[in-house]
Amino acid sequence: MTTITPCLWFESRAAEALELYTSLFSDARVHSETRWPDGTPNAGALLSADFELAGQRFILIDGGGPGFTDAISLAVVVETQDEVDHYWSALLADGGEESMCGWLRDRFGVSWQVTPSILPRYMSDPDPARARRVTEAMMKMRKIVIAELEAAYAG
Repeated sequence: MTTITPCLWFESRAAEALELYTSLFSDARVHSETRWPDGTPNAGALLSADFELAGQRFILIDGGGPGFTDAISLAVVVETQDEVDHYWSALLADGGEESMCGWLRDRFGVSWQVTPSILPRYMSDPDPARARRVTEAMMKMRKIVIAELEAAYAG
């Protein structure tokens, strides 16, 4: 099932933000956390988290550096390449702009991520080599290509 989740982008203080936000709401839950893989500049630090506040699911990303202006985006999580292609093409139509790592801005200026559900699962694999290969592959993509993620995961 396709879902849309608000995504919050941080340059370096995502772990602090997650701690604050989840401490404020009594029903807050952290569903998962992903760490930067070994071999990356921020190895071991929080990369992303999937969490819930007052019944609303959120994604939080620590981008690890300045220069990214989309502090909030809408993440469309899908299962298949056909779904990736469908949303990617439709959201770019009539003046949208591609960015990197599955991000784009539609013709209205709204920032989106079109993400296959396997991406966070692969990036949080307990095998650091697999997680690093998938992260490196994703960092080179504009639109996410599932077959390329699977190839990176397999080695």
